[in-house]
Amino acid sequence: SHDAGHLWSTLLGWRGDPHLNPFHLVSDVLIIAGMVLIAKAWKIIYRAQRANVLATTGPYAYVRHPQYLGFIMIMSGFLLQWPTLLTLGMFPVLVLKYIRLAYREELEVRACYATEYGIYAAATPAFMPGWKRLWHAMRARRKKNQHGDSTNDRESFREVIE
Repeated sequence: SHDAGHLWSTLLGWRGDPHLNPFHLVSDVLIIAGMVLIAKAWKIIYRAQRANVLATTGPYAYVRHPQYLGFIMIMSGFLLQWPTLLTLGMFPVLVLKYIRLAYREELEVRACYATEYGIYAAATPAFMPGWKRLWHAMRARRKKNQHGDSTNDRESFREVIE
């Protein structure tokens, strides 16, 4: 049955709707967050390419390859939701392919924006977000908002990543 396809529920003997178990919920978050990240990054890179400038805002302010990170998040979500021998075997292959593709693209971008990209690359991690940098930006925004602005943490986070 469809429910038996959710291997974690079956293996761990969880009763009830497998779509509500913790693994499934985390995988849903990863999949949706990955899609949102790809969409936001696509808008930024599209504008930057049309203007012939280096993309360094929005998600690109925190990682150099947000679209590939989004793809990896989506793949992780599906792997968590439906682990099979095929997905377990293909996941590391696809991640390595995305990493190699990202670094190959970096060579092209470095050729176009040598100095600017060197500074950007030195300050911005390739795939793992600078959580410390994100945290400080959110705290600064929150302090600013404590002076009469009613913006909440979620809106602050949204402003930081946009």
